[in-house]
Amino acid sequence: MNHSICLSPCRMFQTLYNYFWWDRLWLPVNLTWSDLEDQDGRVYAKASDLYITIPLAFLFLVVRHLFEIYVATPLAGLLNVKEKIRLKATPNPVLEKFYASSSKHPKQSDIEMLSKKSGCMVRQVERWFRRRRNQDRPSLLKKFREASWRFTFYLIAFIAGMAVIVDKPWFYDLKEVWKGYPIQTTLPSQYWYYMIELSFYWSLLFSIASDVKRKDFKEQIIHHVATIILISFSWFANYIRAGTLIMALHDSADYLLESAKMFNYAGWKNTCNNIFIVFAAIFIVTRLIILPFWIMHCTVVYPLDLYPPFFGYYFFNFMMVVLQSLHIFWAYLIIRMAHKFITGKVVEDERSDREETDNTEEEEVTKNGPLSNGHPVLNNNHRKTD
Repeated sequence: MNHSICLSPCRMFQTLYNYFWWDRLWLPVNLTWSDLEDQDGRVYAKASDLYITIPLAFLFLVVRHLFEIYVATPLAGLLNVKEKIRLKATPNPVLEKFYASSSKHPKQSDIEMLSKKSGCMVRQVERWFRRRRNQDRPSLLKKFREASWRFTFYLIAFIAGMAVIVDKPWFYDLKEVWKGYPIQTTLPSQYWYYMIELSFYWSLLFSIASDVKRKDFKEQIIHHVATIILISFSWFANYIRAGTLIMALHDSADYLLESAKMFNYAGWKNTCNNIFIVFAAIFIVTRLIILPFWIMHCTVVYPLDLYPPFFGYYFFNFMMVVLQSLHIFWAYLIIRMAHKFITGKVVEDERSDREETDNTEEEEVTKNGPLSNGHPVLNNNHRKTD
């Protein structure tokens, strides 16, 4: 009896496993996985190749930690990244309990109730919550270190990606992407490009809870998950030629955004603004023009010249639509920031969680000056602007 109960879930799992890897789902008609087995020196992509990306993702987290300590932190010092003074909220058990268990942003009625309970004035309660929220916000140094890490990876990945695809015929003629599909051998450069990119996005997903949280937190999770699914699927279904083009296209603008953030945190406003203009132009051209009208046209139209549509075809292009929807959302934010820049307002990341201040805090900051490496420094107002 127990033996049969044990076998039932095993059979169910095996059935689901077999159905998931059914040839008709992922490959065109009249083709099977056996057609993609290594033979005669020809090597093809396999789903099992992706297992290495999980340990590599954790290795990325270790490398990132060392990079932030030994590269990004000294670089922040060289660029004179200065912390703002954060006045700590005075210990108050009543307010702290409400902050931790109920809300970080109390309503006016809650503030009045807490004022009576704690014996503080309404304005004191409001100030306490502002200061308490600021205590939980990431420091400028943390933001700079994260931006430095992403800038370094995206720049190297873009250069490496271009090296992988620039000498390939499908870089110049998109119809070559599907020539011989799916019987296309995998090159060592394509293997490492895929494994490193996928490992990096796994590491971003693993660290997203501890990284600086932005207003588009949910969209970031959707983006990372969609990217991981797309990279994984395009690997084992042998959409590798299209995949390398898409990854290189994505990396072409991201390093510029991260470098703009770095200069913004360092107070180099003119440099930040100039880089942002270049980033905005490249982002709009690559994500809103080249990707939908060239790359997605290539993945939607050209395969139908070779095979009738199949599930893998629909699945890949559906995930591309999800990714493109996020691009449109971010393009809206970028255009809104560009409008602020043109109208003379300060350009800053629309997704950032901004610091809150009040008159009392501003007066004390003016008196004590900004912080450098956690200590007050003289405020001589000579900050670099280019």
